[in-house]
Amino acid sequence: MMQSMGTASIIFAAGFGTRMKGFAGNKTHLPLVPGRDPYTGDYPILPEIVRNLPKGPKALVVHHRKDQIIEATRELGIVYCDQPVPNGTGGALIATQGFMEDIDERNLIITMGDVPFVEAVTYGNLVRQLSSHDLVVLGFKPKAKARYGVLEIENGAVKRIIEWRYWNEFPPEIQRGFEICNSGIYAANRSILLEYIDRLKEKPHQVEKERGGKMVVVEEYFITDLIELMNSDGLRVGFTIAEHEQEVMGIDTLEDLVSAQSIFAKRKRQVKRF
Repeated sequence: MMQSMGTASIIFAAGFGTRMKGFAGNKTHLPLVPGRDPYTGDYPILPEIVRNLPKGPKALVVHHRKDQIIEATRELGIVYCDQPVPNGTGGALIATQGFMEDIDERNLIITMGDVPFVEAVTYGNLVRQLSSHDLVVLGFKPKAKARYGVLEIENGAVKRIIEWRYWNEFPPEIQRGFEICNSGIYAANRSILLEYIDRLKEKPHQVEKERGGKMVVVEEYFITDLIELMNSDGLRVGFTIAEHEQEVMGIDTLEDLVSAQSIFAKRKRQVKRF
């Protein structure tokens, strides 16, 4: 089968969204135009994400409220990949193995179901970097690094992504050297990525999570492990930077949702002005 130079996309939408207090649904259903309250309204997040992704086959990773998600998105023409257990971003990627094997697109975008403002041009920049890299990370420069993971860069290449709980323990002079944070959005050469799926399955992590109001230890897989695996084999991992921090904001809390709705309303006003 001849490989298409097109682009496929994977959207992670399986999580419980436990930080969105007072909302029991799937976050991809949350409205960008509020109604009687922020949780009700029009124009859910997911169609905005799909609208900005490149043309090509798309897969949605589902688990929490998956029947509702499937019913609400049937007209989007996407493939559904069930993540049987909510076991991290790496687990979500593993759940798409069949989808990746069934398509012939060379390029693959991996994005999140709660990040609605990534521009089409930004996704395009990610894909263009694949002409000289095997995996590309979308980074951003925040006003404050907060608890984001950071990119460790050497000679223009990403060597690893260091989570906050680790880099927060580094000496201040080393912390100051980390300027670019991880958005959780990637582009990859699909066939190369498939070669690493089985190796990712061999790297589970034990993570403490809230489940039903209790803290429990669960097994998760991290997509960021791919970067170290690929580097160890001499593959090329690059990065590109989002123009604005706002572009890669995730909607995790009620405060995030209200902020996103304000941003969306402002954008709509600007469009009407021209």
